[in-house]
Amino acid sequence: MPTQAEKAKTFRALHDRDHAFIIPNPWDIGSARMLEALGFEALATTSAGFAFSIGKADGAVGRDAMLAHASAIASATELPVSADLENCYADDPGGVADTVRLATRTGLAGCSVEDVPQGRKRSPYELSLAAERVRAGAEAAHAAPFPFTLTARAENFIVGRPDLRDTIARLQAFQEAGADVLFAPGLKTKEEITSVVKSVDRPVNFIMGLQNVNWSLAELSELGVKRVSVGSSLARTAVGAFLRAAEEMRSRGTFAFAQNAPKSAEIIALLAGKQSGHAA
Repeated sequence: MPTQAEKAKTFRALHDRDHAFIIPNPWDIGSARMLEALGFEALATTSAGFAFSIGKADGAVGRDAMLAHASAIASATELPVSADLENCYADDPGGVADTVRLATRTGLAGCSVEDVPQGRKRSPYELSLAAERVRAGAEAAHAAPFPFTLTARAENFIVGRPDLRDTIARLQAFQEAGADVLFAPGLKTKEEITSVVKSVDRPVNFIMGLQNVNWSLAELSELGVKRVSVGSSLARTAVGAFLRAAEEMRSRGTFAFAQNAPKSAEIIALLAGKQSGHAA
């Protein structure tokens, strides 16, 4: 198993290549190990996917539980893992720094910080406070004895404020504050993505699954995106299959869903890291 420092260096290097990579989002240890066996290069946790798996709404999981979950994912795989830590569970810069400092001690290669109060349904923090929060998080991240990667998120678009000019101003301020990767979830057009990428000189993460589009990794890479995540999409896809199967049983009394389910042996093989061409 690689050390945390080795994972952190590998993760940082993935952002320096001339093309984008996919960083899928497992919601538990099993899904993390299967994604590793399938050959992905890094993973990111999903706060929403984890919350759903324990019967809670997104934003309803506290810091200790989320850090423990992220640490469990990081310990279960040889891949570098970045944690979705929402707004770092603090409005003030000192609280953000505390959360990032704790994250650097969990086996993770990186984490993210959002610029909205916990729950994500409220307006973003005023720009100067948002930047100070990122600065505090970046200082804590960069105090680690390895390259811990801090991703700063501008949440305008997913809290109902699709103001591209303000989003770019925020990302530029987060860059100046020391963020290693920038992220504006909810962008809807290629033109918006291009504008964001051209306005900053840090790697940009883009999330697929929030929009009704099916852009490929190659297309996003051509736009200058360096990292593509999927948030809770994998977890929601799994829940969707479960709900369709349950509805079939309830409404029709039939069990055709089981015909398309993977065999237990296939799942066990993936959990053991056995997939053609890849080994965990």
